[in-house]
Amino acid sequence: MSTVTQRVISEALSWVGTPYQHQASRKGAGTDCLGLLRGVWRHVYGAEPESVPAYTADWSEPQGREELLWAAERHLVCKPTSDTAAGDVLLFRMRRGAVAKHLGLQVRAGQNAAFVHAYSGYGVTVSPLSEPWARRVVARFSFPG
Repeated sequence: MSTVTQRVISEALSWVGTPYQHQASRKGAGTDCLGLLRGVWRHVYGAEPESVPAYTADWSEPQGREELLWAAERHLVCKPTSDTAAGDVLLFRMRRGAVAKHLGLQVRAGQNAAFVHAYSGYGVTVSPLSEPWARRVVARFSFPG
């Protein structure tokens, strides 16, 4: 496991317990799923690669634009969804035909696969990558380097 991957997993787990707060990205104070990814990025690389504009809870659903997916493609390394590994960024489509608008960081692969994500009503938590979650994964990425 690379040093980058170890840092991603360790930092993602250190956010567990952070309350959910839309558009926030502050460990221990509040975050949403994108804020969690932004915080892990800052820990691993320093400054974020681009500014994040304000966004609504429905992301870009009304317009049908894959803004989250496109941003991930700009800054992360795309992988086949079947190539599972700890440290991966998972992008989820919560409803068939909807845009991808949730993400998490896989912290365990294999039989006990799990991911860390910020989830409304729960905050940052570790969830099993069970079938209901796994079937919603539409893209998988690794951190560069």
